[in-house]
Amino acid sequence: ESLHSCIGLLGIAAGSLLLAVHFYSSPRAAPLIPSTALGVLLLMLSALLAYAGIRRSLRNASLLVSLCLTLSAFWCGYGVILVLAGQGVLPKPGDSRDALVPGLAALTLALLLVAVVGFLCGEPVLALVAAAVSLASAHEVALHCSSSLGPSAVACGHLVVCLVGGYFALGRILCFLSKGKVALPGTDLAKKKAQEQSRGSAGGTNHFAAPGLLLNVLSASVFCCRLLGVTHRLFLGHVPWLWAAGTYQIGICVLSYRAMDVLMATAFGFTSILQFAAGYCLLYPAWQPEEPSVPTPFLVVFSILFAVLALFLSLQSPVDGLYLLVFVTYCVALACSPRGFFAGGPQGVTVAIFVASALVALIHLYNVRARAKIPIGKGAVKALLARSSLLKLREGPDLHAPYLGYSKYADAEVLAYACSVLASFALTTPGDPQAPLGTVVIPWVVVAGGILKLLGGSVAFARGKTLESSAFILYAVMWIIWGLARYGGLYGTARSFHAAVGIVAFMLFNSFVVFCSLFLNMAWLFYSLTFMLIAASFLLDAIHALPAGYDIAATLVFGLVSFYCFLAALCSSTFEGCCLPLGGPVVQLSGVGAGATKCLHLPARKASSVKRIADILRNGGTCGIPTDTVYVLVAACNRPDAVEKAHRSKHQAQDRPMSLWISSLKQLEPAKHLFTPLLWDFMEAAWPSPISLVIPRGEWVDFLGMKDSAKYVGTPQSVAIRIPDCSVTTHLIDLVGPIVVTSANPTGEADTTHHNQVYAKLGDKVDAVLCGGPSPENIASTVVDCTKIESGNIGFFRVGIIPKSQVLQILEQVQKK
Repeated sequence: ESLHSCIGLLGIAAGSLLLAVHFYSSPRAAPLIPSTALGVLLLMLSALLAYAGIRRSLRNASLLVSLCLTLSAFWCGYGVILVLAGQGVLPKPGDSRDALVPGLAALTLALLLVAVVGFLCGEPVLALVAAAVSLASAHEVALHCSSSLGPSAVACGHLVVCLVGGYFALGRILCFLSKGKVALPGTDLAKKKAQEQSRGSAGGTNHFAAPGLLLNVLSASVFCCRLLGVTHRLFLGHVPWLWAAGTYQIGICVLSYRAMDVLMATAFGFTSILQFAAGYCLLYPAWQPEEPSVPTPFLVVFSILFAVLALFLSLQSPVDGLYLLVFVTYCVALACSPRGFFAGGPQGVTVAIFVASALVALIHLYNVRARAKIPIGKGAVKALLARSSLLKLREGPDLHAPYLGYSKYADAEVLAYACSVLASFALTTPGDPQAPLGTVVIPWVVVAGGILKLLGGSVAFARGKTLESSAFILYAVMWIIWGLARYGGLYGTARSFHAAVGIVAFMLFNSFVVFCSLFLNMAWLFYSLTFMLIAASFLLDAIHALPAGYDIAATLVFGLVSFYCFLAALCSSTFEGCCLPLGGPVVQLSGVGAGATKCLHLPARKASSVKRIADILRNGGTCGIPTDTVYVLVAACNRPDAVEKAHRSKHQAQDRPMSLWISSLKQLEPAKHLFTPLLWDFMEAAWPSPISLVIPRGEWVDFLGMKDSAKYVGTPQSVAIRIPDCSVTTHLIDLVGPIVVTSANPTGEADTTHHNQVYAKLGDKVDAVLCGGPSPENIASTVVDCTKIESGNIGFFRVGIIPKSQVLQILEQVQKK
């Protein structure tokens, strides 16, 4: 955490140093750092800042996260513009000025907000850095607007950032050399971490929302400056700002899913689509003189999606819900204006977006850090819905838990279904075959139907949804390929047999998705079937056999089914119970896949989860747990019924004796006199480790309270016993007592190396699973035969993760002792 904080602040200082050198040397005939080189360096630093901000955010909320991500996005756009200027892409005298001013104006306001919150919440170093960069950006705007001002003021602002960065670096060096005894004010990260932990982050707060909102300020600034006459025209130079905002908002969308904020993640996905579309519209006149046309049906549907999302978001945060209504107005204004983004009406709405985004960003920045929060209406909505018997908001720690296991990401199906709606309605615009790029379809199909649907498929895969993730990824690839081929001018007017063969291959893949949907639910069956209609329209178009109106009908049907799935996913993620039915599976599987029972899956990283597993074991249950090797099935020794159940979970159980695990040799202390000194010392030296020792059965077994369970453990002559080298497992044994263990897989199958495999392999034979993610090892423990250890010889039933030589070395050391 200290490392990523240092990387972030020193990265900002390094960028400011480059800009200071650039502006101090700009009056010279040849600047010390050429524009192209400076742009490339800023791009590299923006990537470094993004890395530092993301890694820092994984620990806890900090103002540094917002500062790093915001400055990274702005420097990314700034660097691209400098590269374009250095390569002569902006040849006219006022092009560089018109390209830079909107982004610099937005950066001035964004960092001013960060500085204000930093001063109010006791972050003087971050506040000084943000204020200095904001002041430098304001001076640079003034420099571009008035030639009478010199560049020295801009350089001085960046020099202040360098000095603050040097002060911070000196403080960290002193703190490191003195081992924390000497720390300059504002540089003691250990103290700041303690303050952050004591203050805590508000439950459910998405601390990535503020940078995402500030990116809306950036994109709106481009059109505000044109409307107010600050810039002379909209052109290629503004595209880097818009596409940088869109790219970073997709990243913030992913991070919002990691913060378990489904609705804000969806909102940032929507706004990123608008940024890419606006950039496309400004890019198109670079090679064609006319302005591109924006399809009206798509924008009407987009405004409806924004309105529905705003309604559901207002139940979570009324302020954020009202904020999204501005984008509803924006989409309506774009639909009503033939010139689209170039018209004055939509540009007027961007002024409202600029102001609203800044205000809501300020609220989010302050609420993440401050103790006293600015009210945003959450309590009022909860109180209002508490009186309703029909609607009840979903709450609790398991709000975003998947059906099996756990996930670091919330469900992204809402965004994936919405993107299907957008991509399908974008195809309702036929476009001009002679000038396919003249109609704005590529951003809607490629970004919405392709990139964001790939995102939804990836998140679904991370949550263990194999079918859904496969379908989303397949459809995303189809939208990207077809969108670029048909609306990017790659397809041409001539059709070929190769395109038809490719589409048939996609249809075959989708046929498998349709078949699997029979076992999922009716909604997914209709969703996959209607996409087959879309693929059929692509195929008919490829062979010149497309009936008039068929493609419109197919896209409308698929769009309506996708919209229903979008509403159903929103309702299920917001309200308890199923508000909109998805239907059951057409074909019902028996056994594990029937869904009649639900095995409890608990995260191993929580002590409360281990306690619940212990309660289940004490009550006679069997559980799958992680260990220092692979997953195992366990039962409490003092519950013979549970031990018998675990024993019967294996086919040919008599050939697979169960082993005994303890957490400490202290549990065998009362029976120490029953063990030989050599065997006792060998156990002491070998454990805790993934080494199981097979020792002679004796009266010592009774000291562990096994009673009637003893007949299921080991063989009549011997018992395998072990102390695992896993804190979770030993803590569980401390709570339950000695446990009986067998592998968490049917006889003859491979070892279980992930918690999702436990229930899949054992089904109802396991009552709960403690989820620890992938196993640390893919190899089982080493099983050593110690029945003849007194003669100095040991054997090996199985050589696992611990090699034979290491076990023999331990025995040799014990014998020497």
